[in-house]
Amino acid sequence: MIARDANIDLNLLTALDALLEEQSVTAAADRLGLSGPAMSRALGRIRRTIGDPVLVRAGRHMVPTPRALEIRAEVRRLVEAAHGVLAPSAPADPAQLARVFTLYANDLFVTALGPRLVARVAEEAPQVVLRFLGESHVDVPLLRDGVADLELGVIDSPEPEIRREELFVDHNVAVVREGHPLTTGKLTARRFADAPHLNFSRRGRLTGPVDAALAERGLRRRVIATVPTVAASLMMVRDTDAVGLANARAAASMVRGLGLRTLPIPFALPPMTMEMAWHPRHEADAGHRWLRATVRTMVRDILGDLDLDLDLGLDLPPGES
Repeated sequence: MIARDANIDLNLLTALDALLEEQSVTAAADRLGLSGPAMSRALGRIRRTIGDPVLVRAGRHMVPTPRALEIRAEVRRLVEAAHGVLAPSAPADPAQLARVFTLYANDLFVTALGPRLVARVAEEAPQVVLRFLGESHVDVPLLRDGVADLELGVIDSPEPEIRREELFVDHNVAVVREGHPLTTGKLTARRFADAPHLNFSRRGRLTGPVDAALAERGLRRRVIATVPTVAASLMMVRDTDAVGLANARAAASMVRGLGLRTLPIPFALPPMTMEMAWHPRHEADAGHRWLRATVRTMVRDILGDLDLDLDLGLDLPPGES
């Protein structure tokens, strides 16, 4: 009996459902797009499987047996359930969505995106909770391990299966307090290098792309401290003569809120591609798709609202010393 159950072809459920609905081999075959002989063979297999003729001839018609009538509703339910399982998921209804989404991002992204994202989610999906995780000083496969649902920022994950989507491209600007000596006169690479610098690095690194670019010009900057977050570096910049670095677009609101000045770095640096990333297990998940669409909309709205003027240095091409 166990061996027989293990060999049951579940496709017979679809055939049985059509036969019980149409009560005709020919009509059931047309419904499923099969030939008459193929449907007859399916009926034969069904009869052998359940030990009942299912449909029997009564004059020019076929009528269901008592066993067929007994299982008819259950067969229909099982077929509908199978279609529901195999059908693509419907778009999520935010109002009915009750989940906790974990986002892995640095403090800059949380500060720039967080307020609008939290407000939008609270309005559209009141049962959704957003949990933001700060960046660690070590690299951990949070997306692969299922610890985080979405990563935001410069994605350097080595896992090849991770899905990525570009949000925008940014570049670094120098950030100083109001009245800083570098705000007067021409900012050359040498003046930039000679100033005291604060380095932002979640891993505690003292050097980065800026140092490589300066080294090509025979220069070396003086780093007086390194801090793990952008917010900490900007707070220190506000109260010292140190020069900090920030993303021109992503950090705009934070820089303005602290009353700081931004200056174009007087040499070219590689652009930074800001992305969101997720594990493929969430690719088709309706709730996760809604979350990604919401983040995408928020980023577009925020960038559209930015007044990227001379105060941010975006209209001034980087110069050489």
